[in-house]
Amino acid sequence: MTQISERILVQAHLAGQQARQLTPAQEAQLRGEIAAELGRQDAVLVAHYYTDPVIQALAEETGGCVADSLEMARFGRDHPAQTLLVAGVRFMGETAKILSPEKRILMPTLEATCSLDLGCPVDEFSAFCDQHPERTVVVYANTSAAVKARADWVVTSSCAVEIVESLMDNGEKIIWAPDKHLGRYVQRETGADMLLWDGACIVHEEFKSKHLADLKALHPEAAVLVHPESPEAVVELADAVGSTSQLIKAAQTMPNPLFIVATDRGIFYKMQQLCPDKRFIEAPTAGSGATCRSCAHCPWMAMNTLDSTLQSLRTGSNEIFVEPALIPRAIKPLQRMLDFTQQARLSHAGNA
Repeated sequence: MTQISERILVQAHLAGQQARQLTPAQEAQLRGEIAAELGRQDAVLVAHYYTDPVIQALAEETGGCVADSLEMARFGRDHPAQTLLVAGVRFMGETAKILSPEKRILMPTLEATCSLDLGCPVDEFSAFCDQHPERTVVVYANTSAAVKARADWVVTSSCAVEIVESLMDNGEKIIWAPDKHLGRYVQRETGADMLLWDGACIVHEEFKSKHLADLKALHPEAAVLVHPESPEAVVELADAVGSTSQLIKAAQTMPNPLFIVATDRGIFYKMQQLCPDKRFIEAPTAGSGATCRSCAHCPWMAMNTLDSTLQSLRTGSNEIFVEPALIPRAIKPLQRMLDFTQQARLSHAGNA
C-alpha cells in the first residue's frame, strides 16, 4: 500500500497557510465581487462543511449549497446552473463532473486533494481487486475518478452502513477502500465480510482517545461527537457517531449544552449557526503539547479562499476535467449510491 509522503503533507499545509489576511472591508468587497460574478456566469457555489466559514457563508448567501459530499453531489447534479464552483477537495470536483459532464466544473484550487485519495492509487488498488475477483468493490467517495471507475459501489459516510448491510444481506463479500477506520466501523456495525485497504485521513487519525477521555472527565456534561474516520478507540468514546450531516443533526437533537467534536473544525460554523445556545470544542489531537499534522483542520480544505474563488471565476482557471472514457464507468457506482439513498429517503418518508 502507498504511504503518504510527509513532505507532500507539509507542503500542502504550508500552501494552505499562505492565504493573505483580509481586512473586513477587503473580505466584504471580495464577497460582493464573487456574488456578482456567479450571477453573470450562471454559476452556483457548492461548499463542503470543512471549508472556511466565510466560504460557507458565501455559498448560502448566493443560493448555493453547504453540505457533505453526498448532498453536494445531489445538489450539483440537480441545479440548473451551467457552471458549478466546487469549494472542497479535488475528488468532489471530479464527482460533480462525472454526474454532470455537460457542465463546467471549477474549483478555487486544483491543489486541494485528500490523503485518502492520494493513498489509493488506481494501479495498486486495481491489482488488489484483481487478487479477489469474487468480492464486490465498495469505495468511499474520497477517491479519484479512476478508482471510482474500478468500483461496483461508491458510498459516503452517511450511507456506508446501510449499503454494506444491504450487500451483506445479498451474500456479498466486500473489498473496502480507502479508509481503514471507517471500514472497521462499518464492519463492526454490519458484520460484513470485508477486506480493508490500508488508508487513513490525516485529520481524523490525529484524534487521541486518552486525551479525549481526559477532556470528557473535565466536562461531564458534554456529549462526544465522532466521525467514523477516527480511530476505533476514539469511536468507542462517542455518544454519537456519524457523517458530517449526521453529527450536525446530533448537535441539534441532543440536549447537552456542550459538545466535544472529533472531526474537522470547519463543521463548527454550521453547528454554531444551528445551535447558537450550545458550545462546541475540538477533540484533542496528538496529545498535550505535541505537534500534529492537521490539528483538526484539513490543510487542503484551507486552500479554498476568497481570492482563489474569485480568480477561478474570472479567468475560468482550475477547471475540472475527467477522462471521457472513465465517466461511463465511474457514474455507475455513483448512480447506484444515489438511487439507493433516494429509495431509502422515500421509504423513510412513507413510514413516517
